[in-house]
Amino acid sequence: MEFDLIIFDCDGVLVDSEMLSAGVLMGMMEEEGLPITVDSFRADFLGRSFASAAKLAEERYGRALPEEFQVRYRNQLLAKMRDNLKPMEGATKVLQNLVRPHCLATSSSPQRLELSLSISRLAPFFTGLCTTASEVDHGKPAPDVFLLAAAKMKTDPDRCLVLEDSEMGVRAGLAAGMTVWHFAGGAHIKAGYALPPDLQHLHRIEHMQDVYAEFCSAGLCRG
Repeated sequence: MEFDLIIFDCDGVLVDSEMLSAGVLMGMMEEEGLPITVDSFRADFLGRSFASAAKLAEERYGRALPEEFQVRYRNQLLAKMRDNLKPMEGATKVLQNLVRPHCLATSSSPQRLELSLSISRLAPFFTGLCTTASEVDHGKPAPDVFLLAAAKMKTDPDRCLVLEDSEMGVRAGLAAGMTVWHFAGGAHIKAGYALPPDLQHLHRIEHMQDVYAEFCSAGLCRG
C-alpha cells in the first residue's frame, strides 16, 4: 500500500526515553508509599498521557497522587533527560531521507517534547509538525491525537502509516483507521516489554536501520 503521511511517535521511537521515565516514576511512587512494579508501569503509564495514567494509578492504589506530583515528576524527568537522553540510533538517517510528508503525534507534554527534540537534535525535522495529547480531549489509546495530526496534514487516516512502540499507541493508531508498524528498538522492549497477544500480528521492526531499508523499498525514503 502507498502512504501519503508517516506519523512518528516520539518516546520509544525517535528517542530512547521510556526506561528513563520508568526509573524516575518508580522512585517517586516509592517515596509516596505507592510502590510500582515494572509491570504496572508498563500497564498504567507507558504510552499514555500523564492525566490518563494518574487516573489508572488512583484506581490501582485507592488514592490520588498528590496535586504537585506531576510537576515534580516532570521536573525530575526533564533533569534526567538532559543528562541521559539519546536519539534512537539511525533515526536521523530516516528523517533526512524521507520523500513523503511526515509529522509527530505523542502523549508527551509540550515541554517534554520540546526538550526531547532539542537534546536529540531532531527538532529541525518537526518544526510545525507536532501534535501532543494536550491538544485533544482523550489521549492514547483513544485515536484523537492521531486523527488530529492527520487533519493538520490534510491527509485521510487510511493513507497514514504510524510508527509506534507501546500498546496504547498501537491501539490508538489502529482505532484511527491507520496502518501501524510496531517499532521494537527501544531499551524498554529489550528489557522485556511486549505487545499483548492480540497485537503481535503487527509488522515488527527492531532497528531504525531496518525502518530505513523498508521505507526505501516502499518508496518512502530515498536510497
